[in-house]
Amino acid sequence: MSANDYVNLKLEKRGHTAIVLLSNPPAHTWTAESLQSLKRLVHDLDADRDIYALVITGEGSKFFSAGADLKQFADGDKANARTVVRRFGEAFEALAAFRGVSIAAINGYAMGGGLECALACDLRIAEEHAQLALPEASVGLLPGAGGTQRLAWLVGEGWAKRMILCGERVDANTAKAIGLVEEVVAKGGALDAALKLADQAAQQSPVAVSACKQLIQGARNDALQPLLPAEREVFVDLFDTDDQKEGVAAFLEKRKPVWKNS
Repeated sequence: MSANDYVNLKLEKRGHTAIVLLSNPPAHTWTAESLQSLKRLVHDLDADRDIYALVITGEGSKFFSAGADLKQFADGDKANARTVVRRFGEAFEALAAFRGVSIAAINGYAMGGGLECALACDLRIAEEHAQLALPEASVGLLPGAGGTQRLAWLVGEGWAKRMILCGERVDANTAKAIGLVEEVVAKGGALDAALKLADQAAQQSPVAVSACKQLIQGARNDALQPLLPAEREVFVDLFDTDDQKEGVAAFLEKRKPVWKNS
C-alpha cells in the first residue's frame, strides 16, 4: 500500500499506527470514489497484522471534512443518490468495524458526512477551533451515513435532536461537554494527541483490544444494524420531495431555501 493507492486519501504508517489524511481540497468533501477507497483502505489495514490503530484527520488546518459535495445531488437523480449513500454507509461501517482502535483527529470543520466519519471512529479528539454539525435537514436531506443512529447513541437523544432537527452547530468545548469528543486540544495539536493515544493502545494486546471492542459495541450494533439500511432508504426517498430539490438548489445558489413542506 502507498499514499497513491487511494482516491483523495493519503496513507502513512508510523510503527503500529496508520495515519489516514483526508485530501480533497479545499474542504475534503467525499466522492463516491473516495468512499470506495476508504472502504478498501480499511480492509487493507485490517489485513495488516502490524497495524493496531488508525488515526484519520484532514489535510491542512481548516477542515476535517465538510461531508458530501452537494453538486452530485443537484439533478435529483435517485439512482445516483442511492449509489452515493450506499457507499457512504459501506465506507463508514467498514471504519466502525476496523479491528483496532480508530481515532478521529478533528482539526477543523467536521460537517455532515465529515462528522459521520468521525462518529464511526472509536474516539474523537477536537482542536479548539473545530466546529461540528449535521446540517443535512437544512437542504432537505438527512444524515444518511450513520448520523441519526451513532450521534444519538453517543450524546443522547436530546442533543442529537438539537443538532439534527434544529441544525445546531457545536464548538469543540460544547462537543466535549456533551460527550461528542473525548478531548479538546490547541489548534494544530489533534494529530499529536491522537498519535499519543494510539501509542497507548499499542501497549495493549491487539487481539484483546479487538475482542473488547466487539463486546463494547455489541449491544449498540445489535440495535443499530437494522436501522442503518433503513436510514439510507429514507435518504433516497427524500429525492421525491420538493424540499430536497429546493434545499440543494438554494445551497448551490447561495440563497435561503423557500420550503414547500412537500
